[in-house]
Amino acid sequence: MPEPPGPDSVPAVTPERVLAALALLVPIVAMLWVTSYDKTGPEVGGVPFFYWYQLLWVPVSAVFTVAAYLLINRDEKARKAVRKAGGAR
Repeated sequence: MPEPPGPDSVPAVTPERVLAALALLVPIVAMLWVTSYDKTGPEVGGVPFFYWYQLLWVPVSAVFTVAAYLLINRDEKARKAVRKAGGAR
């Protein structure tokens, strides 16, 4: 039987992990919601909206992914500090 979490334990779901999940979910939802960008105008440099909108999401997705990575790193450091301070495992 697993031990109940102690006062020094970090919960499995933390705000950092929730924000990281949302940061990864935003680009996915934006690209799967095709009706939001299924149009030709406005054009940028002669390129229809449908194409430049999708290309714009390439660097935007990278930014969201880096944000998720930093949030998870922050959470892992906090977990390691709690484990070290608590003397657990």
